[in-house]
Amino acid sequence: MNIQQLVENQRNFFLNEHTLDYRFRIDQLRKLRYMLEKYEKNIYQALRQDLNKSTFETFTTELGFLYNEIKHLEKNLKEWMKDEPVDAPLTHKGTKSYIRKEPYGVTLVISPWNYPLHLAIAPAIGAIAAGNTVIIKPSEYSPSTSSLLAKMVKETFDPSFLTVVEGAKETSEALLNQRLDYIFFTGSTPVGKIVMRKASEYLTPVTLELGGKSPVIVDRDANISITAKRIVWGKFLNAGQTCVAPDYIYVHCKMKDKLIKEMKKQIKKLYKKDALTNKDYVRIVNEKHFHRLSAYLSNGVIAYGGNTDNEQLKIEPTILDQITWEDPVMQDEIFGPILPILTFETLDDAIADLKRREKPLALYYFGEKESNQEKVMTSLSFGGGCINDTLYHLANPNLPFGGVGSSGIGSYHGKYSFHTFSHQKSILKQTTKMDIPLRYPGGKLAFSLIKKILK
Repeated sequence: MNIQQLVENQRNFFLNEHTLDYRFRIDQLRKLRYMLEKYEKNIYQALRQDLNKSTFETFTTELGFLYNEIKHLEKNLKEWMKDEPVDAPLTHKGTKSYIRKEPYGVTLVISPWNYPLHLAIAPAIGAIAAGNTVIIKPSEYSPSTSSLLAKMVKETFDPSFLTVVEGAKETSEALLNQRLDYIFFTGSTPVGKIVMRKASEYLTPVTLELGGKSPVIVDRDANISITAKRIVWGKFLNAGQTCVAPDYIYVHCKMKDKLIKEMKKQIKKLYKKDALTNKDYVRIVNEKHFHRLSAYLSNGVIAYGGNTDNEQLKIEPTILDQITWEDPVMQDEIFGPILPILTFETLDDAIADLKRREKPLALYYFGEKESNQEKVMTSLSFGGGCINDTLYHLANPNLPFGGVGSSGIGSYHGKYSFHTFSHQKSILKQTTKMDIPLRYPGGKLAFSLIKKILK
């Protein structure tokens, strides 16, 4: 079946109003959960093949999130689907006003390779809950997971409702050439710009989940042992191939040496003395990214790590010291297990510096003084983040996840996924039992009254 026909079939399915019913949506979410449970062992195998992910890491960063998201939407969907009444001004006496959440129609989810199951299914959960049909285009860079995903979905769902289309760049282009009702893209900023240009041809709304250089600010009063442990966990999870991973550390100059010393201890605890021989340490996705990352190892001075394994495509957790803003490692998002460190003398200096840079997808601040915590959260713009932690904000389904500026447009997770894939339709219901004359022209008294009410 060609892509144009696929889109047409999904449009017909949607126009026949199959997806509008609450019971239908809940049934599809439960089928999705059943599908994941049925193929759980296969999912572990596929992610081991693509990225060398351990069972623990696959469950905590991929499957566990999806199970929890489905459960959260099942619990709340009926309430979210209800019409939302709103107040009306005095001039609207006799009316009822409300907001109805309406599905867009045929939606496209383009997912990346770094969390190839999670980032393909999580947006689809929201699209299904909101009553849309869904086409998933997974990344060709994670072929085992992509193939398994296509197999699972084909065996579980009607392709006119939910389907997976495998392929490379040409397939994505063919899909983007279609008239779609919503596009959800997760990936790099340059590709996000292409997606947005294509969407503009039909004025298709988009969500763009991008990335950027997410900083960690470590202040002078930070609890260094906890700070080091949480930075190391957040940075080297999935070998740093996470869109919200700490991209670099901006640490108070008096605390740098203590922080580096503690991070070395934590790396050894979490990934063993030789991470390259750790069978559960995630590899770099392909040779292209491996060589791109390896080139950064010549920047600054290696404070820890720096060893690589060309055959396994592994780069051990690495800390780079004596880095400047001009170094190549500081020009683009790293997306790998390399962590540069820069220093500041005052928090105000750090804030002023970061304000001049692109808005990141995440920001993490470590420090105990509440006034400084508030200053950072208020003064700097970023998608989302944590105080005294990294990454953990993603695990709360009640928080929206998304970027700002060059790090993205729109948000999702939990209720926000439902709202992202729903058009907020405003409706006013007027009575015919009376007709207030104030809005009609022709009377001085009417004009006087309306002026008094509205002014």
